[in-house]
Amino acid sequence: MDYKILDSGNGMKLEQVGPYRFARPAMNAFWEPSLTEKEWANVNGTFKRDSSGGGTWKWKGGGVPESWVINFSDVNIIVKPTNFGHLGFFAEHLKSWNWVNEEIKKSEDELKILNLFAYSGVGSLSMAKAGAKVTHLDAAKGMIQWGRESLEQNPDIPSSIRWITDDVIKFLQREIRRGNKYNGIIMDPPSFGRGAQGQIWKMEENVNELLDLCAQVIDTENPYFVILSCHTPGFSPIILERLLLKKFSGKSQVSTSGEMEMVEESGQSLPAGAFARIEVQ
Repeated sequence: MDYKILDSGNGMKLEQVGPYRFARPAMNAFWEPSLTEKEWANVNGTFKRDSSGGGTWKWKGGGVPESWVINFSDVNIIVKPTNFGHLGFFAEHLKSWNWVNEEIKKSEDELKILNLFAYSGVGSLSMAKAGAKVTHLDAAKGMIQWGRESLEQNPDIPSSIRWITDDVIKFLQREIRRGNKYNGIIMDPPSFGRGAQGQIWKMEENVNELLDLCAQVIDTENPYFVILSCHTPGFSPIILERLLLKKFSGKSQVSTSGEMEMVEESGQSLPAGAFARIEVQ
């Protein structure tokens, strides 16, 4: 895999992304870094966040290309530094994707999986490669295009991913009317966002409606799973797990929750949000 998190501390993380090295914000890294100042200075770019929620990149040695390709989660993806300091993937989701891919490979049937708030498509590509029929939804057209471009870098992945640009709530309401069902749902809602037609999303106000709708498109006639993750303050792993247990049930169910994490070269973990998962038979 062409990605490594080398170190963290003083509110920053040091990453190797293919041939390039970056220092980016990690607001919960309150400790002191383990690596030397010389190592931290040896970067191609540093992102500094400002009070508006955006920020600026400071480049060294001529900077980096507009985009390049790395292998992450066993798929080739296009990396692009954005004005928000993102690169096009979130490494803390890797464990969840690996778990889902094992479930896909174990299944005798082709699993239909719905990936909501799916961003630039790394998870969708990974699940499609494992053998699932994936519906990828994001409200931003640019994210959908990014995912399609990354798909072109993977000739071994079927082009059967269903790419949808839409508001999540409106899409789920239509899926209920159509009678479409899924064997698994993955969702990583933002704290705040806007839908394709400007609809407002707030995690604390809309999460219960989201889960109510998801419960109506899950295939309860067969085993299924739901994964909910977020980076919203106040939503702990226990809260996410309790939300899932309230909305989803079956003959038998197993739930788990915890912090999402990125494992550094030293073996220590950098926490990055919360997740919960429920498996229902």
